[in-house]
Amino acid sequence: MANLVLNNLVKAYGKTEILHGINLDVDDGEFVVFVGPSGCGKSTTLRLIAGLEEITSGAIEIGGREVNNLEPKERDIAMVFQNYAIYPHMSVKKNIAFGLRSSKASKAEKEKRIQEVAGILDMVDLLERKPDQLSGGQRQRVAIGRAMVRDPAVFLFDEPLSNLDAKLRTQMRLEIKKLHQRVGNTIIFVTHDQVEAMTMADRIVIMKDGYIQQVGTPDDVYNRPANTFVATFIGAPSMNMIDGEIVEGGVSVGSEAVLSVPIEGHEKGMVTVGIRPDDLKPDIGTPVLKGTVTVCEPLGPETLLYVETGQGEVIAKADGRTAPQVGDSVQLGVDLSTVHLFDHKTGVALTS
Repeated sequence: MANLVLNNLVKAYGKTEILHGINLDVDDGEFVVFVGPSGCGKSTTLRLIAGLEEITSGAIEIGGREVNNLEPKERDIAMVFQNYAIYPHMSVKKNIAFGLRSSKASKAEKEKRIQEVAGILDMVDLLERKPDQLSGGQRQRVAIGRAMVRDPAVFLFDEPLSNLDAKLRTQMRLEIKKLHQRVGNTIIFVTHDQVEAMTMADRIVIMKDGYIQQVGTPDDVYNRPANTFVATFIGAPSMNMIDGEIVEGGVSVGSEAVLSVPIEGHEKGMVTVGIRPDDLKPDIGTPVLKGTVTVCEPLGPETLLYVETGQGEVIAKADGRTAPQVGDSVQLGVDLSTVHLFDHKTGVALTS
């Protein structure tokens, strides 16, 4: 196992810069997830760590050793791709053993390692099967096993669950998390799915346009987003963003209400008020907005309400047993401790 350090990492193709000085310290044994929209640079960062692409400037350290000029096989890493990339003509056992092809270990040591990995992945009974006899989740476990058998310092996962159906994705999320708890290797996991990031990570790295927007625990990025991009990217449905203005005594939300939220040290003027749908509810808390329900989405114990207000459409949440119906007028309230304020121009968080 080892720590990982990215020092001012830059990647450019010709004159076009893709990554703009990425800095990150990953602790030994930490599970870190890179997340962001397509084209944000997360997979490029992973490929640079793996040595599959050359960096333009900066440095990568694994276990205290700079690896900029080392080949992928010399970096003590193992990578699991979106595509399983397992050999259809080989058995599960031979596919896993392929990860040891360059090892100098004895035949007995290799066999022992294969059996250990198969046991961890609950695949001992499947070792003689061919890939076409396996489910999608089992094939992905074979790919993980081929990486595990080498016992690398760092595991790199590049959207490994995106080809699975919803049920298998949930199952594999749980299996990978349990695997990390058992073996304790450092893991860098890339995904575009914020649910995967929130449920699996020790820390999340949120990227946009080749820049890191925020690094933090799932609790940090959800409850203390650094800016409006993070606030709306993390959480489903997205955080409601409402125009507000700092006035005497708090923040005015149009003509609806003045919210008594902390504004010390902030000049009067326009701000963006962020309220998560989970925190915006009919007839509960401090009144914020009035409007008419235009769409209801029943989710069993809860119902999502799309409400047209004087500040535009917002999403609220109601008890599924007593939810308003389409066409009903509602008064939406909020616990003021859950309200977020952001700079109206830059989008940077003003309060926590």
